[in-house]
Amino acid sequence: MKLYNTLTRQKENFIPLEEKKVKMYVCGPTVYDFIHIGNARPYVVFDTIRRYFEYKGYDVNYVQNFTDVDDKIIKRANDEGVEPSVIADRYIQEALKDAKALNVKEPTYAPRVTQEIKEIIEMIQTLIEQKNAYEVDGTVFFDTKSFKEYGKLSGKKLDELEIGSRIKLDEAKKNETDFVLWKPKKDGEIAWTSPWGEGRPGWHIECSVMAKKYLGEEIDIHAGGEDLIFPHHENEIAQSECCNHKPFAKYWLHNGFINIDNEKMSKSKGNFFTVRDIAKEVPYDVIRFFILCGHYRAPINFSREAMEASKKSLDRIKNCVNNINHLINNSKIENMTDEEKNLDVFKNIQTYKNTFEEEMDNDFNTSNAITCIFEIVRLINSVANDKSSKEFLQSLLNEIMSLCNVLGILYKTEQETLNISEEEIEELIAKRQEAKKNKDYKLADEIRDSLKERGIVLRDTSAGVVWSRE
Repeated sequence: MKLYNTLTRQKENFIPLEEKKVKMYVCGPTVYDFIHIGNARPYVVFDTIRRYFEYKGYDVNYVQNFTDVDDKIIKRANDEGVEPSVIADRYIQEALKDAKALNVKEPTYAPRVTQEIKEIIEMIQTLIEQKNAYEVDGTVFFDTKSFKEYGKLSGKKLDELEIGSRIKLDEAKKNETDFVLWKPKKDGEIAWTSPWGEGRPGWHIECSVMAKKYLGEEIDIHAGGEDLIFPHHENEIAQSECCNHKPFAKYWLHNGFINIDNEKMSKSKGNFFTVRDIAKEVPYDVIRFFILCGHYRAPINFSREAMEASKKSLDRIKNCVNNINHLINNSKIENMTDEEKNLDVFKNIQTYKNTFEEEMDNDFNTSNAITCIFEIVRLINSVANDKSSKEFLQSLLNEIMSLCNVLGILYKTEQETLNISEEEIEELIAKRQEAKKNKDYKLADEIRDSLKERGIVLRDTSAGVVWSRE
């Protein structure tokens, strides 16, 4: 398995620290609002990578944090006249709802900054004792010049960063590139007691602490959006490696941006969309599928046309699976026939499964992996019919679902569950068939139209009625 390591700027063979185990840390959202489509990409991308590791037999310890104390959280809390914890708790719950609806597996651990203050203070104290950090009037700064490799992730050089700074932003700093580990309390802000007075952590220290606590001093993979490479991930490396005297993460994975109609997403441009907003127009599973249709490191362009195309593509896979399930339920033949055993279909499916794994092994190329699934759909559609045995059909279903499960597609979204169950759909189809048999075409049409209003489309085929979700 090869993956692109931002640290070395090349694809490398994946060799875990421990055999068949993966320690993976993914930077989570700052919870002051609903997550946006940009947040959804790392949620989906790194969940899929985790799923693939598990598919390949790895035991994955997956940590994704919540930043639950931040200037934006405090501002919103002050605006609403509530404690910051009220805002954080609210939007953590909303983020969890969206993640579940996107079929993102729960992390092994989901730590929150406010629950790790003791460990944060301890790491800052260690950095001060080692002369990697210093305190000025209640503010603790990290001394970037104390870490000779500062800039190795982003490729930025300290001298160039200092020359690029037009004004001295903080007279208390030793160097312009030094960053805050602990900031003193301001009026109306949440704070904790520390050796440097009341205050709260800087942004970067939190992830160094949580990665160490839940995964250890050295981890296999650290991941997040490419906007985090500098300064966040660069600063994490400096803190962690100075504190622990060990390499922090072997591999650094970063997903590309999502553009909106070919422009960078921005509230000021009016092209900012939360996942919840988008889910009002298309199901969550389409959002997940859309994200996986592009390579995770490449930018992808969000538009209504792109979402509609993703929906149609996903429907091709759904319709295939729905058709197999329908045929299984109606087949009168239990065991696979000799003719079915002699078909080349399973040999051909295995060829595409091998290609699927090759594409995923090549830096998790989900786009090409999805192409393999479409080829399997084509094969299945060419051989599955109302004369097929249950065993044969079930084997076909198992083959395609094994790959769909790796990508986390073809699942019941929260919207669908609330909308109508499969059992209810089948009951209404049976009533419609009975109405047609009794030549009560008015009732049959009413049932069809009722289902359509609830997002269920019926197709009358030679194998019977096949339904799919719009």
